[in-house]
Amino acid sequence: MQAVLMAGGIPTSEDPLFEAAAGRPKALIDIAGKPMAQWVIDALDGSGHVDSLVIVGLGAEAGLRAHKPISYVEDQGGLIDNALTGIRRARELDPASAFALLASVDIPGLTTEMVDWRVRTGLEAAADFDYIAVERGVMEARYPGSNRSYVKIRGHELCGGDLNVARTSLAARRELWEKLVASRKSALKQAALLGFDTLFLLLTRQLTMPLAERLVSRSLGLQARLHLAPYAELAMDVDKPHQLAILRQDLASKARGHA
Repeated sequence: MQAVLMAGGIPTSEDPLFEAAAGRPKALIDIAGKPMAQWVIDALDGSGHVDSLVIVGLGAEAGLRAHKPISYVEDQGGLIDNALTGIRRARELDPASAFALLASVDIPGLTTEMVDWRVRTGLEAAADFDYIAVERGVMEARYPGSNRSYVKIRGHELCGGDLNVARTSLAARRELWEKLVASRKSALKQAALLGFDTLFLLLTRQLTMPLAERLVSRSLGLQARLHLAPYAELAMDVDKPHQLAILRQDLASKARGHA
């Protein structure tokens, strides 16, 4: 499987990470002596399930390294175009593979063990879009003070993960990606996207995971799956300075432990 790493974007003055980035791409913010992107690349590079990497938004001049082949795609100017172009490149590299692994650059706690688990669950499900979420208890046990936002459904409080599997043929469905990107940071927008009935179920805490899968599949015209991930790292993305501080401390300790 090809891994598509979404690494585009330079934080603007309105972005909480503007000072940390200092005018450079978010992907290159230093964390424990390595660019944020390098931590993610190292995890992907170590997996026997990943054949090569497509890095979207950076070029070879960024100095990122991997033992596996890297294909660079320049920033297309927006998240949707970056995702679609990255998936198309993955499909060009391996036309026989029906799926691609989509990784966000801002989950530097990622490890190869987690990548292996993610690819296996995605291939076993064989859905058009295979999404993960992390339980609140799992997240807060691993990263106290992470201050993530959670969606409450029956029996669960969940935050979305950033390592997902998509069928490469979805690159032809731009309208689908526009809907997903427009709603990705808001649980209410996600529910509204799927219809009033879904919004009602969410607000009254009657929405269950199996029902959510069916509603998403019906509304978007695809087969969707949702998995609960046992790894908080898959949803610990670096969006704010306090999250950056948590990951810097955590990964510095990890680096010292391997020294």
